Amino acid sequence: MAESSRHTRVCSVLFIDIVGYSKTTVAEQMVMKRECNELVTDALGQVSESDRVILDTGDGAAVTFLGAPENALFVALRARDGAGWLALRLGVHLGPVRLVHDLNGQVNVVGDGINVAQRVMSFCEQGQLLVSRSFYEVACRLATDYENLFTHMGEHRDKHDRAHEVYTIAADARARLKMAEAEWLQRTKPPPMRAGGSASASFPAPAHPLAERVTNEPARVFDAGINLIISGYNKAMVEKAIAELGGAKLISPINQVGDKWIATCEHPAVAVSACKVEEMGYTRIVTGPSREAVSAKVEELKNAGAFLVGDIESIGGKWTAVCEMGDAGR
Repeated sequence: MAESSRHTRVCSVLFIDIVGYSKTTVAEQMVMKRECNELVTDALGQVSESDRVILDTGDGAAVTFLGAPENALFVALRARDGAGWLALRLGVHLGPVRLVHDLNGQVNVVGDGINVAQRVMSFCEQGQLLVSRSFYEVACRLATDYENLFTHMGEHRDKHDRAHEVYTIAADARARLKMAEAEWLQRTKPPPMRAGGSASASFPAPAHPLAERVTNEPARVFDAGINLIISGYNKAMVEKAIAELGGAKLISPINQVGDKWIATCEHPAVAVSACKVEEMGYTRIVTGPSREAVSAKVEELKNAGAFLVGDIESIGGKWTAVCEMGDAGR
């Protein structure tokens, strides 16, 4: 790798961006980033580490392919079709790059190749995959039927007024390339393991196209540590999931990010742990950040023989409950 820094290579570069990433909370970004990292790992399949360089771009990733151009084509399609709920933009370019080492001694990529890949990606709509003219021309020489996968989208100009001709790839491109991709996977998969072991790459089935998604699909709940992230294609389904959490307290409102509705809720376990119990003889004063958290804490005390006196009320900005310990808890 160190020797490569003195040489310019012409490589394919895939640039992936998470749509709306900067507009979400830190907890939501953690979930999105985790999903993106797993998606890229799955899409790469068995592409050797010596044949690619992955850069973390914060709100996505850039993958430089040092080997065959079709690696970039298949990985890009797999990432696009396997994105699921994650809203992505993807751009592919073929151009000159150099491998260098960053301040941490890690391999980095610089050059016009990676810069243009980012600009091609910036022309994308949500869920779209675009390629540059240079990648298109090379891809069309890989097989005679590849040319039919691309549609010319015209000329776009970046912020530096540089013109870029871009092409989109057909939504059913992976279906058309099924045989070619199977051959690619066969070439890149590791050798069989000995008896008793198994060696099979895990490649999830492609997600349904967005246009065919069922809008009443249940919302998903992601545990982000201190918070819960609820995500769904339908706002009503997100609201339903929140209700099923026992009325979890919303930290951020339900917002639309790309084609998804996302909300951040207080993690019930964290909320309960934030409650305080003050002992005054046989009386217990419970205070906490939300009614639900205090109620859960009261239930814990009830298991110890306490009973609630009156209602749970908001006093001085804190939710408060008064409990008396029964004979069992004395």
